[in-house]
Amino acid sequence: MRMTLLSKTVHPQVAADVSRRHLRCGKNAPTDVGGYNLSANLAGQVVSGLVVVLLALRLGAAEANWPEFRGPQGNGISTSTNLPLHWSEQQNLKWSTAIHGKAWSSPVIWGQQVWLTTATADGHELFAVCIDRDTGKVIQDLKLFDVAKPQFCHTFNSYASPTPAIEAGRIYVTFGSPGTACLDTQTGKVLWTRRDIECNHFRGAGSSPILYSNLFFLNFDGSDHQFVLALDKQTGRTVWKKKRSIDYQDLGPDGQPELGGDYRKAFATCQLATFDGRPTLLSQGSRALYAYDPPSGDELWRVEERSSYSGSTRPLTGHGLIFVPSGFGSGGVLVLRPGKPGEVLDAKAPGSDGMQLQVVWKTKQNAPKKPSLLLLGDLLFAIDDNGTVTCWEALTGTVVWSERLGGHYSASPLAAGGRIYLFSEEGKTTVLATGREFKKLAENQLGDGFMASPAVSGEALFLRSRTQFYRIEE
Repeated sequence: MRMTLLSKTVHPQVAADVSRRHLRCGKNAPTDVGGYNLSANLAGQVVSGLVVVLLALRLGAAEANWPEFRGPQGNGISTSTNLPLHWSEQQNLKWSTAIHGKAWSSPVIWGQQVWLTTATADGHELFAVCIDRDTGKVIQDLKLFDVAKPQFCHTFNSYASPTPAIEAGRIYVTFGSPGTACLDTQTGKVLWTRRDIECNHFRGAGSSPILYSNLFFLNFDGSDHQFVLALDKQTGRTVWKKKRSIDYQDLGPDGQPELGGDYRKAFATCQLATFDGRPTLLSQGSRALYAYDPPSGDELWRVEERSSYSGSTRPLTGHGLIFVPSGFGSGGVLVLRPGKPGEVLDAKAPGSDGMQLQVVWKTKQNAPKKPSLLLLGDLLFAIDDNGTVTCWEALTGTVVWSERLGGHYSASPLAAGGRIYLFSEEGKTTVLATGREFKKLAENQLGDGFMASPAVSGEALFLRSRTQFYRIEE
């Protein structure tokens, strides 16, 4: 079976006569770029593309953009080869910027702009913040939504935990049911909003959006409603909405879901891949992983795992397989062979003879619940929530090594330049060498703890702590 990640590369129009005046941004952007008479909005997008191209040339092989949760391919891998090994308040800290409110969303980067979301601790006000990549200066601080009666949010979560998605000229931000918006990145103008999507997140939203072609995908797995949504990214219009098909088998004697629907909620982010030439949207809910047809929303197949609930990570793909933690409860790491349309697999069943959909291997040992996995060649790495890092053979599940680091972890790991970076809730970053032997290269202490996952641009790390945002670079 052949498998490739769907490309998310954006090819901006490049004008031949780039000059200083073509690098202006905002409403005064030139409208005669490259000899074409363009609208101000389109000209701004072309100019944004030119800036990205020039920045990419300056940065060389390292990616200039980090467009969504876990980077360009959604797998936590950076092409940068010279990220810092050591840092502190006094070393390799280019700038630090305070971010108001309480939010665990991760940063996204496009060209010179870095975007995050934030919220007041009580959830009444929801914001998008744009920061200059080079200086750390706040360029825009936009209040997008006022919420009269916020849903309950667990103190461990925040009202701004979903990570935005960004592309040339547009940033897409969501806070789950309280509001989703698309903004013009040059002007900050709101292009569309959606506030009509019903979902009780029960403990706060966590799923992040991803983009593909003209579509915006987002999971909504609450205690009351559970579905995947595809919006037209240009207009915000609903293209399709697919209800989760699993029978949760959680009804009590009164006919109502147990614990108020707690076992139905989830916080995972979608992934896109191609299996045997067919684009596939992978979406983890509670107690199941689903495969959908991206244009139509038709369910292709699903894997049920009823000992787990509240899936919270982003699936990985490689070697023709899918790698995903199954969630909270007594779940574990699942490694799956994708199926054919119509197949349904019980991950706990002893076998699945005659089906293409298969559990290749699974383990409950040191399985993360919140941090996503890392797949590097034929090795699979994970940091679990309680600070144990494990390396498995990706194809067999054989444990290569496992070591306890200590601390607690919510942020997903990062791989770059032969290193793995692990970010703890206590503010410690442990740097390991990739490979078949456990080798600790460095420990770095900074800030008041990491709940958000990192971003990379060029040879710089962008780290969000609970209250500060940092650029780390040698």
